[in-house]
Amino acid sequence: MGEGEGGGGFNAMRRDATQTIELPVAGRKLEPYRVREPRKFERPAKPFTRIAYAAAHVVADPWSQNEPWLEPAVDWDATVAFRRHLWSWGLGVAEAMDTAQRGAGMDWPASLELVRRTLDAAKGVPGAVVGCGAGTDQLAPEQGITIERVIAAYEEQCAAVEKLGGRIVLMASRALAACARSPEDYGQVYDRVLAQVREPVIIHWLGEMFDPALEGYWGHGNTRGRWRSASTSSGETRRRSTASKSRFSTRTRRSPCGAGCRRACACIPETTSISPS
Repeated sequence: MGEGEGGGGFNAMRRDATQTIELPVAGRKLEPYRVREPRKFERPAKPFTRIAYAAAHVVADPWSQNEPWLEPAVDWDATVAFRRHLWSWGLGVAEAMDTAQRGAGMDWPASLELVRRTLDAAKGVPGAVVGCGAGTDQLAPEQGITIERVIAAYEEQCAAVEKLGGRIVLMASRALAACARSPEDYGQVYDRVLAQVREPVIIHWLGEMFDPALEGYWGHGNTRGRWRSASTSSGETRRRSTASKSRFSTRTRRSPCGAGCRRACACIPETTSISPS
């Protein structure tokens, strides 16, 4: 929750010695709960030397009558207030990500609305950084999915994010994992998508330990080994050239899919840090 803001009278964490939050209980009432850790919060005295992204969750409306698995029940005011709170601590926001609310009650239309609200809020916050998740979750992994349909789904979400003025975080695709048969299939998809984006993107992918549906992603059974054995190529030179024009830099390695990622400023696993150039 953000500081001193929230929808429907849902108060944020109090800045006092007890560190309490108010939780909803029966009868549409709020009950204070004492937070035990951490005991003290301190903002950094100066800006970070790295850009650290928080894959922020949404704040649920505790009194909504919506069935959350059918229609998101979001307290939009408190959700945006939480983003402002994160920015005030020097963090960037990785919005609408598969490591947060995507696939856990937030569908693509709701995620796009979340991106829109966050980008609007960021305009009034000096130095606010936002990366916007784009994937293929409007395309359910099912029999008969083709590579072309996966590309079209990526294109739809990327275009929608860019129309709002957002920078793209390109997420892994369950649909692609379900229909790809080789590393070349992944290369085809990422090459097509990255050739069309306006600005360099961050490529984000998850291992099967986080999401079993992504097992074998990039068309290789041993993804870590593929990273270790990857070597510099003309594609890598193109990627570094593009990266130098963006705000981000990362390890100088080829993407696991082998596409070269001409428009990718970061082709990274979820554990890799990103630092300003």
